[in-house]
Amino acid sequence: VQLQASGGGLVQAGGSLRLSCAASGRTFSSHVIGWFRQAPGKERECVGAISGSGGNTYYTDSVKGRFTISRSNTENTVYLQMNSLKPEDTAVYYCAASALQVVRTDSGSYHYWGQGTLVTVSS
Repeated sequence: VQLQASGGGLVQAGGSLRLSCAASGRTFSSHVIGWFRQAPGKERECVGAISGSGGNTYYTDSVKGRFTISRSNTENTVYLQMNSLKPEDTAVYYCAASALQVVRTDSGSYHYWGQGTLVTVSS
């Protein structure tokens, strides 16, 4: 599975962005997709993840109610809709794919990674 993340940019606090993660490969629908972010000087953290069917999702507490993950297995794409953005959301965002059948939040469970896309939220 090859992944390509896009959609990052500069936005003011309170604004919205939608990130996309386009995947290649016939087994996309069997992979859990996670969105991770890494801010300067901080560890990479899992922002959210979605199961292969889209029926199960996970969000870290800091983004619950603001971020939504969705996927289209016909389009081989996963989306991260980010609303009410805050300056602390500033980071490089990565999408990753896991062949495990359960939603996991540890980066070690993800086998394929896309390049990052930078999200900058100004105050």
